[in-house]
Amino acid sequence: MSVQLDWHQRSNQLSIEGRAYIDGAYVDAIDSETFACINPATGKALAQIASCKAADVDRAVASCRGAFERGDWSRMPPLERKRIMLQFSALLLAHREELALLESLNVGKPITNAFNGDIVSAATTIQWYAEAIDKVYGEVAPSGHAMTTMVIREALGVVAAVVPWNYPLSMACWKLGPALASGNSVVLKPAEQSPLTAIRIAQLATDAGIPKGVLNVVPGFGETAGRALGMHMDVDAIGFTGSTEVGKLFMQYSGLSNIKRIGLELGGKSPHIVLADCSDLDAAAQSVAAGIFANAGQVCNAGSRLIVDRAIKDVFLGKVAEHAARLRPGDPLDPDTRLGAIISEKQLDRIMSYVESGTRQGASLIAGGRRAREESGGFFMEPTVFADVSPDMRIAQEEIFGPVLSAITVSGADEAIAVANASQYGLAAGIWTDNVKTAMNASRMLRAGVVWVNCFDRGSMSAPFGGFKQSGFGRDKSLHAFDKYTDWKSIWLAH
Repeated sequence: MSVQLDWHQRSNQLSIEGRAYIDGAYVDAIDSETFACINPATGKALAQIASCKAADVDRAVASCRGAFERGDWSRMPPLERKRIMLQFSALLLAHREELALLESLNVGKPITNAFNGDIVSAATTIQWYAEAIDKVYGEVAPSGHAMTTMVIREALGVVAAVVPWNYPLSMACWKLGPALASGNSVVLKPAEQSPLTAIRIAQLATDAGIPKGVLNVVPGFGETAGRALGMHMDVDAIGFTGSTEVGKLFMQYSGLSNIKRIGLELGGKSPHIVLADCSDLDAAAQSVAAGIFANAGQVCNAGSRLIVDRAIKDVFLGKVAEHAARLRPGDPLDPDTRLGAIISEKQLDRIMSYVESGTRQGASLIAGGRRAREESGGFFMEPTVFADVSPDMRIAQEEIFGPVLSAITVSGADEAIAVANASQYGLAAGIWTDNVKTAMNASRMLRAGVVWVNCFDRGSMSAPFGGFKQSGFGRDKSLHAFDKYTDWKSIWLAH
C-alpha cells in the first residue's frame, strides 16, 4: 500500500463514528449530549461526539468489572489471549489507511507521519505486548523444605487509560498493550480534541476477539468523564499521559477515592545540549530542529531548550535557523507536508502568548514567530527560534507545547548540566559531544528519565519511557510497564 493516495478524495468517503463504545456496542451518551470534533487544518467540524459524563463512566466501569469478574479475559489461557491481541494488531494494520486518515483529520498531523509512523507504532505496541504474554514469569521464593512460596503477578482489575491528543492512537496503545496483556479490563478516555481513532479501534478489538466489556471507550471532557474515572471507587488504576497540572488532579482524585494506582507521564522541558567539541554540527543542528519541530512541537519530550556552548553559538544557531526556514506548514493531507497544524485555536493562542513573552523579556527572535496559512481557517504556526534566552525566562521554564525553541548560551559541560537540571521537569535530555567521558558523566548527572547521546528522540518498545520530578512516575513501554497494571501476590503452600 502506498501513501501516495488522493487523501482528500478518500476523506470524502470516510464514515466517522462519534458514539461511545460500551459492552461491545456503540451507544449514545445517556443524556444524548454531544460536542463538535474540529479539524485543526480547517477549523471546521468533522463530527459530533458523545459527551460522556459520570453516568456513562459508571456504565463503562460496570461493564469492565463484570467482564473481569467473569474471567472472560482475565482468566483466559495466555496463548489464547496472545492470539487475540496479535489479531488486534493485525487489524490495526489492515485498517491503516482509515486510521491514518482519522488521525490526520482529527489532530492536523501530516498524513505521511500518521500512515508510516503512528499507526504502525500502535500496531507494533500491541504486537509486542501480545508476544510478552507467555514470556513473563512469576517467582518461587526460598522458604524451606516443607513450604513452597510462589510469587505471581495478578492483574489489578479495571484500569482507566486517559490519553492525550498529540499522539492519540500511539499513546492509547502504550496503555492498552500492557494493561490488556496482563488480563485487565480497560476504560479508554481519549482527549476531547482527539477521540476518533480510540472510538474506531474499540470495534476492531471486538472483531479481533476481545470479549465485550474488556475494552470500553468513553469520549468526553476532562472535568466530567476524566474526573469521574479518577474519583470512581471501582477503578483500580489510572494510566495518564498529559499535563503536569492534570496529573496532580489525578493524584488528588486517588486520595479522595479508593487510593487507586496512578501512573503518570507528564510534561517536559527537555534540554538539548550541544558542546563545543561536537565535530558534526550539521547532524546536531538537524537533530535539534527535528527534536522541537516534529509534530509541530506538540511532544512531551520535545527538545525545547537548546543549551549551546558559547564558542559555537553563532554558527550553530545559524544552522538551526536554516532548518526552521526550510520547514513550512502545509496541508496535512498532502503527502509532502512535514509540518502540520496546531491542535486548536486555543493552543495556538497560548503558543503565541509565549512568543510575545519571550520578546518582551528580551530574547531575540531569529526565526518564525508568526501564524501561518490563516487563509485555510486552520491553526498553523511557523517554526520559531529564540536566541539570547536566559534560564529564568518563561520560554525557558514553562512547557509551551508548540514549535518554539529557546536557545540558552553556556560555557562548558558543567554549566550546561546545571542549566539543564534547573527545571521542574525531568522527562528527557540530549547531549552532543565527542568526549566519551563527558558523555557518560552527563548521562549520569542529567536528571531525566531518558538521556540521548549524539542523537535525540530515539526509542524502542524494549526500553522504558518516563520521567523524573514533575514529569511523572511509572514507565510506559518495555516489560516495566506491567508494573503499573499488575501487583504481586505471595502464595504459601505447606506440604
